[in-house]
Amino acid sequence: MSGEMIGVICMLMALVLILLRLSIGLALIIVSFLGFIWIANLKAAMSMIASVPFAFVGDWNLSAIPMFLLMGYVASATGLTTGLFRAARLLLSRLPGGLAVSSVGASGLFAAASGSSIATSAAMAKIATPEMLRHGYHPGLATGVIAAGGTLGSMIPPSILLLLYGYYAEVSIGQLFIAGVIPGMLTMVFYSVMIILRCKLKPELAPPVHDHPDLREILSALKDVWPLPVLIVSVMVGIFVGIFTPTQAGSIGALVACLIAMVRGTLTFNALRNAVEETLHGTAGIFLILIGTTMLTNFLALSGLPTTISAGIIEAGVGTYTLLIAIAIVYIFLGMFVDSIGLMLLTLPIIMPLVDAYGIDLVWLGIIIVKLLEIGLMTPPVGLNVYVINSAVGSAVSLNTIFRGVSWFIATDLICLSFIVAFPALATYLPRFVM
Repeated sequence: MSGEMIGVICMLMALVLILLRLSIGLALIIVSFLGFIWIANLKAAMSMIASVPFAFVGDWNLSAIPMFLLMGYVASATGLTTGLFRAARLLLSRLPGGLAVSSVGASGLFAAASGSSIATSAAMAKIATPEMLRHGYHPGLATGVIAAGGTLGSMIPPSILLLLYGYYAEVSIGQLFIAGVIPGMLTMVFYSVMIILRCKLKPELAPPVHDHPDLREILSALKDVWPLPVLIVSVMVGIFVGIFTPTQAGSIGALVACLIAMVRGTLTFNALRNAVEETLHGTAGIFLILIGTTMLTNFLALSGLPTTISAGIIEAGVGTYTLLIAIAIVYIFLGMFVDSIGLMLLTLPIIMPLVDAYGIDLVWLGIIIVKLLEIGLMTPPVGLNVYVINSAVGSAVSLNTIFRGVSWFIATDLICLSFIVAFPALATYLPRFVM
C-alpha cells in the first residue's frame, strides 16, 4: 500500500476517534504513532514519540500561551471586566436593541483582555443575558448575541488562535495580532448594524430601555472600565512599537493585570490561585493538541500525502478563490463537530503546502481561517459557545432557541468573511503600515 493511501486512512481514523469524543491531542498522537509503525517501523515511531514532546514543550515561543491565558484569567477573576457592560449600556441603551449592541461592545473589550472565546462567552452570559431577559428581550437575541460576541476573542488581539497559527505557519505573530484589529472591529460593526436593523423592523425583539443617565452616572461607570483599556494598551502598543516581542507581551500583560488588580484591591489569594489553576488546565489541553499536531505533521510528511494533494490541485488548474472556497467548506463542515483549536491544527498540515504553492499571503489566510473557526464556534451540533451559554443560563432558554438566535450572527459573519476575502487589504494593510 502506498504512503499516500496510508495517510488518507490514518486521517480518517483520526476524524473517527475525534467524533467518538476521544481527546483530539490523544487521537492525533495515537494515529501518528500507528502511522509511523505502518510506513516505517516501531523504532522510528518510538523515536518520534520520545523526542517530539520534549522538543516542542521546550520551545520558548510557546511560553506566550500560558502568559496570555493567565492575563485573561486574572482579569476575569479579579473583577477587572465587571464594569464593561454597565458602561456600554449607559452609553448605547437608547439605540434599537441597545442592550444587545452594548453586549457586542463589552464582549469586544473583554475579548481583547482574555484572548479566549469561551471565557468571553461564559463571563458575558452571566452579566448581560439576565439583564436583557429582565428587560423583555427575545431569548434568542439575548443569548445569540453573547454566543456571537464571544467569538470576537478569536480575532481581536491578543488571540490564542492567531498565536498558534503564527507559530505553526511560521508567520510573525505581531503582524497577525495587528491584522486582527480591523476584521475584529468590522465584525463588531456588522453585528451592531444587524441588531439595530432587526430591532428597528421588529421592535418586539427588544423593547426600549428607558434609562436617562446623568453625567455623574456615566463618569462613574467609565471609572470602572479604565483597567481594561490600560491592560490592552500596555500589551498591544508594546508590540506595535517594538518595545517587546509578542512572546514577552504575554508575561507583561499578566504582570500588568496583577498590578492593576493590586491597585484596585481585588488581587486576593483565592482569585490568583483560581486564575493559575485555570491557566494550567488550559495550557495542558492546548499543548497536548499541539504535540499531537506536530507528530501528525511528521507522519504526513513521511507519507507524502500533502505533496500529492498539492500537486494534484495545481495540475487541475484550480484558481486561488476556488481553493479558498473549498477550504471554507471544509472548515465550516468540520467546525460543526471539532473544536476550533483542534480543527485548525488538524487541517494546517494539509493546507499549508497548498497555500505555499499558490503563493497566498499567510497573514490574510490566517485571518480567513480564524474567521471560519469563529463561525464553527456557533454552528450546530457542536457549537461550543452555544453550549457555554446554555450552561450559564440553565433552563431559562432552550438550546434550540439559542441556535436559532445565533443563526442571524452566522449569516452576518459570512457577509463579513466575504468582505475580507474580496478586500485582502482589510487584513494586510495595517500590518504592512505598522511593521
